[in-house]
Amino acid sequence: MTVKIRPMVAADKPAVMEMLHHTPEFNSRDREVAEEVIDSYLKDPSGSGYYLLVAEDGSCVAGYVSYGPTPLTESTWDIYWLAVSSKDQRRGIGTALILAAEKAIKEGGGNLVIIETSSTPAYEKARQFYLGRGYEIIARIPDFYSPGDDKVIFYKKFDRA
Repeated sequence: MTVKIRPMVAADKPAVMEMLHHTPEFNSRDREVAEEVIDSYLKDPSGSGYYLLVAEDGSCVAGYVSYGPTPLTESTWDIYWLAVSSKDQRRGIGTALILAAEKAIKEGGGNLVIIETSSTPAYEKARQFYLGRGYEIIARIPDFYSPGDDKVIFYKKFDRA
């Protein structure tokens, strides 16, 4: 795998949005919120409260992750979005992205990571992915997103350096 993980730049936005449009788990509202996060980061990378990384394979964006410190906490961070293009899945790109985010989180003083996702069958691959990367389910809030669609909350704790 010759994938490079780097901070997102404005030129990456069209490829990331295209990827999100072709990710069946994300509906139009999800894409709208993801775009707001992207725009906030691109407008002010150091002041937005978000960090965005892309996985670049050759000259193509193959995936991205967004994360940031959780407001009003001392060392908790959230991973908000993680997506890999359908043609690039199962190549280790998602793992590379989450490991890069975790490394940056640790370097930023974080020692607890939270990921929230849906309980619907469409998100089963995502839930299995997080479990396979050492995340644990800490909570489930019934009917959070809509009736029958629970919020599943994962967490992973790191030792303080």
